Amino acid sequence: MSEIAATVDASGLNCPLPILRTRKAIKDMQAGEVLEVVSTDPGSVKDMASFCEQTGNTLLASNESGERYVFLIRKA
Repeated sequence: MSEIAATVDASGLNCPLPILRTRKAIKDMQAGEVLEVVSTDPGSVKDMASFCEQTGNTLLASNESGERYVFLIRKA
């Protein structure tokens, strides 16, 4: 697994804020870097998958831990 270059903590935020924060953070990253996103919004599971599909970024992992959802995204 690649080293995490940045983390977005979107805990307590509802759609569309986790995606907006993710989009903003990934824009400032270099290709190949990995972004970790932490969310508490159950809808973010589908949203992150759709975001990656639409933007060409790679969803490396999507894990649920209690009420926290953790995503690892590699920038295209």
